[in-house]
Amino acid sequence: MLHFLPGWLLLPFSFSLFALNLALWGLLVTPLGLLKLLLPFSAAHRLLAYAGKGCYRGWTAVNTALINLFNQVDWQVSGAQSLDKHSWYLLISNHKSWLDIPIVSTVAHSRIPEPKFFLKDELKWLPFLGTGCWALDMPFMKRYSPAVLAKRPELKGKDIETTRLSCQKFKTVPTTIINFVEGTRFTADKKVQKQSPFQYLLPPKAGGIAFTLASMGEQFNAILDFTLLYPDNPQHVAMDMLMGKLKRVVVQIEVLPVDQQVIGDYFNDEQFREQFQQWLNQRWLQKDRKLLHYLQTDTPDRSTEQLPC
Repeated sequence: MLHFLPGWLLLPFSFSLFALNLALWGLLVTPLGLLKLLLPFSAAHRLLAYAGKGCYRGWTAVNTALINLFNQVDWQVSGAQSLDKHSWYLLISNHKSWLDIPIVSTVAHSRIPEPKFFLKDELKWLPFLGTGCWALDMPFMKRYSPAVLAKRPELKGKDIETTRLSCQKFKTVPTTIINFVEGTRFTADKKVQKQSPFQYLLPPKAGGIAFTLASMGEQFNAILDFTLLYPDNPQHVAMDMLMGKLKRVVVQIEVLPVDQQVIGDYFNDEQFREQFQQWLNQRWLQKDRKLLHYLQTDTPDRSTEQLPC
């Protein structure tokens, strides 16, 4: 543990190590994407996917070790008892900091399949980033704007079909798809700009997860609702972590069913769209109350699991 060192000394050292960790695994993943392009064989793709998964797990393990090296963190994870690495999950979460991704990856590491993010189809052709994400089997989605659909109505529904095809590989490989539903990190300024009705959250965006559920809802065993909280670091979480000031990481997990309440034609069925938005807003209201309750009582849930350092 190096948290006893002054923050000004830790900051450049910790930032450099996190950056090197990202660069190292990024350099290892990129050739896998190139090999996947050059070797269009299913057996080769399976081996490359396995190697890519190893790279992701390596990146996560080093991130976790660095967080614990520079900080004396109290990890409090509740609700993870029923999770397993052999299921398919849609993971939704609030978004406080760029640190959320390493934190979610740490919690997922030994409990659920590695998280994957939906990416725009255009990014597939971006050098290094696109090939690296393709090597990691990140799903790509292609959306058509209302203007394009007005000119070419035959494309209606093709976006979901394209995404389904992109997700075909997940039918036999347990997968977690992650979506930060607010679309951006929470700040007090953004709360005012977006006229958020919540105290600690931004309004959730329903379209992304509705699209995901429409594309591959039948494959999911459950929806995981993650509530992330850094109670001792309310302002600049990532900066505090780099300076050795991160004290507590709270992750509360709720497992929700995948049923007819959340699967439907969000973009063309007005009744379902209103129902789905109501369901998601209710989830966010409950999440906001959870955050308020925790901060008021400042006590962990009795079923909290302490992560090993």
